[in-house]
Amino acid sequence: MKKHDITQSIKLKKGVYELNDNPNFNYQLNRVINWDGGRLEDIEVIAGKIHNSADWKRELIALGDKAMAEDRTENAIAYYRMSEFFMYDGDPDKKKYYVKATELFYQYYANYFEGVDPIIEKAEVPYENGKLPVMHVVPEGESKGTILIHGGNDSYFEEFLFTVLYMREQGFEVYMFEGPGQGGVMRIQGIHFTHEWERPVKAVLDYFDLKDVTIIGISLGGYLAPRAAAFDDRITKVVAWSVFPCFQDVIIGVLPEGAKRAFRILMKLHARPLLSFVFNIKAKKDPLIDWGLKHGMYAYEAKDAYEYAKKLKLYNLEPVADSITQDMLIVGANKDHFIDYRLIGREINMLKNVRSLTFRLFTDKEDAQNHCNVGNGKLVIDEILIWIENKS
Repeated sequence: MKKHDITQSIKLKKGVYELNDNPNFNYQLNRVINWDGGRLEDIEVIAGKIHNSADWKRELIALGDKAMAEDRTENAIAYYRMSEFFMYDGDPDKKKYYVKATELFYQYYANYFEGVDPIIEKAEVPYENGKLPVMHVVPEGESKGTILIHGGNDSYFEEFLFTVLYMREQGFEVYMFEGPGQGGVMRIQGIHFTHEWERPVKAVLDYFDLKDVTIIGISLGGYLAPRAAAFDDRITKVVAWSVFPCFQDVIIGVLPEGAKRAFRILMKLHARPLLSFVFNIKAKKDPLIDWGLKHGMYAYEAKDAYEYAKKLKLYNLEPVADSITQDMLIVGANKDHFIDYRLIGREINMLKNVRSLTFRLFTDKEDAQNHCNVGNGKLVIDEILIWIENKS
């Protein structure tokens, strides 16, 4: 197997492609290309064949096998890793392909991690009964600041390799970690999500003795990072890379008004059997609901839709918002299929004690309209880094 050439400068991909009629499948296929190392020419061939989770699994595994046969390891990693994305709890292939993709990743990108003074230091931070993996990079010149970055609801930190390396190129020291519910921490160690994100963040800050840190949380990290900042003044700047005032509100925010009202009534009445029945019916008709429900029940250890919805209410900034006193940047996207960016009004009204508050809405005019601005990550990262420098 050829190893990745580390002599080249870091290039982040740009582009938004219409590949599938289903908004979530279309978004995730764009993610495969722009973030995970896939190729547009491969994805275009199979995109129209994907109508449900089984189709996704079959087509992505086949692409991975083809890429491996053609010695295109970078592409194979992307396809194997993302094939696991729509596999559900109980599918033995879920862990199999996660492990396969991860092992290939560390073989192919070994040049970053090897040697006496590797570009990336990999560490494991003790946390409860497990360990949190961390990637640490130091810029070649004087550091412009320290960044602690993590993903969200479905992330694994290898996906952000080039984000971390790009930030290093721009002069920042970066610590990227996986927390409970993410990547191998959940898939291998079995440690599920916690809304008390200050706990894993404290473990990382303590382990490396970090101070004056900018925390960046991606996707659900838009709740998790500000939550951690409310409990730790070693964090001086906060970047919420998604509008995220409350997880439950985000989930129902994309529903029609009638469905929102029905959901609130059923939750208020504690109508557990009925609510779970309704969501299961909807899941059979809508692949996005099917994925969201099954992935959520797995990641949050919920027995049914009702318990999952109750747990999501815990992921709410409001109870801790008054304790967030740092400079804060919130990043949104005008056509995010997961999150209605107009929830920003509620989030702004919560944050009464922040030192400063900046909201930046990225749009389709910038190829940055989708969730986490997957179509133009470089633009967003550049603006985040400029904001950090201006607040330092």
